[in-house]
Amino acid sequence: MDKFSQLLGTIDWQIMLFSSLRIIVILLVVWIFLSIVKRLLNKMEQSLTAKGRKEDELPTEAAKRAETLTRLVRQAIVIVTWVATFLVILREIGIDVTPILAGAGIVGLAVGFGAQNLVRDVISGFFLILENQVRVGDVAIVNGTGGLVEKLNFRTIVLRDLSGVVHVFPNGSINAMSNLTKEWSAYVFDIGVAYKEDVDRVMDVMRDVGAELRADKKFSPLMIHDVEVFGVDKFADSSVMIKGRIRTRPIKQWDVGREYLRRIKIRFDKEGIEIPFPHRSIYFGETSKPIVAQLLGEQASISPTNSQN
Repeated sequence: MDKFSQLLGTIDWQIMLFSSLRIIVILLVVWIFLSIVKRLLNKMEQSLTAKGRKEDELPTEAAKRAETLTRLVRQAIVIVTWVATFLVILREIGIDVTPILAGAGIVGLAVGFGAQNLVRDVISGFFLILENQVRVGDVAIVNGTGGLVEKLNFRTIVLRDLSGVVHVFPNGSINAMSNLTKEWSAYVFDIGVAYKEDVDRVMDVMRDVGAELRADKKFSPLMIHDVEVFGVDKFADSSVMIKGRIRTRPIKQWDVGREYLRRIKIRFDKEGIEIPFPHRSIYFGETSKPIVAQLLGEQASISPTNSQN
């Protein structure tokens, strides 16, 4: 009992009281700070969701993307805040945190070297989702490989091509990405006609077919603009190439484009407009005269026989 009383006597109760008050104040400040952060992140999530809906993004996908981003930011802020708070509290109760900081620095350096690719992938994925560069359901070309985006997370992006092959790309390894269905899509066509055709008449027919397609109840909702016929683009080997474009809703360009080409073929056949195909003309030069002479001789030898019959 005497030893316990001596121990209590060695405690500076005034310092202990002030330290406890400072710790309470620190925890109160941390709680207020995290509450403010939570409200700001909730507003950020609502803003990202509303922005996604304005860009014709599916409500579920917009909410999922916003929730993923805010959750990651919230977790990072909470972890950093509580680690800093823990170190400050240790210092308040008289524990030297210098060795802890030194050890944490060494461990962090080792982890950083070992997981630098993972960190790079996560950071790249965060900005990829934050900037809404590509979404699930888009058709994209990543590092030269095209396909439908099936999954998008902080570490990888998953594409499935037309053959059903699944391609997985770490976000940190993406050097080039093209989104074919961002906000709107386009079907660019090159239609060749024979040199003998009146190109002005051909373009009028193409515009007329485009107007019919725009008036169609099935395809009109998929189109956001009339068919654009740019004009003669180049002179090919056996045809005059006319270039044009159809702007459509995202990922609908192939459906509308195929229907437009089908109607163009039917209309050209009806109007007698020739769609040429590659062909070659063979000429016999001077070295071929003996062959021609031989053929003429054979024809002359056959003719008398036919006349006798």
